[in-house]
Amino acid sequence: MDTTNRRNIVITGFMGTGKSTVGRLVAERLGRVFIDTDEEIVRRVGMTIPEIFQRQGEQGFRHIERRVCRFLAAQDSYVISTGGGMLVDESNREVMISSGVVICLTAIPDVIKARLTADKTERPLLKGDWRALLEKRQPAYAAIPHQIDTSDKTPEQIAEEVIELWHKIST
Repeated sequence: MDTTNRRNIVITGFMGTGKSTVGRLVAERLGRVFIDTDEEIVRRVGMTIPEIFQRQGEQGFRHIERRVCRFLAAQDSYVISTGGGMLVDESNREVMISSGVVICLTAIPDVIKARLTADKTERPLLKGDWRALLEKRQPAYAAIPHQIDTSDKTPEQIAEEVIELWHKIST
């Protein structure tokens, strides 16, 4: 494990930008623990994300998400992949930025559409107009100082770019 810098690496962005895939690769390469916040929520609550949305609504889900965000931000040496909406909340964004290096993955809408079409994961917020949701979240994503466009890159290339950026910021 790389112990020279114990700050978390937090990967965020809209659905379909590669957060989980890239996060796993980064964690593997650095010998760090990988946490996908949506998977962590499912584990803690014992319900799938769609079940949480159905039973508790988006507001209930966001409450759970805030608690998980604060818990993970208090840890160190993690690679954390957030749900697409977690850092749209300004207080969550500030908490994660204070805990480590936060990198927002982006992609052009046509690439996002292709990736979401190929991915069979059930996403409650995908049932609506995802392009409008992307546009609504854009200011929050833009507030994250480190951005990587994933549109024309492989997950391995993106993981290397995340690691290079983390090393550059951390030294």
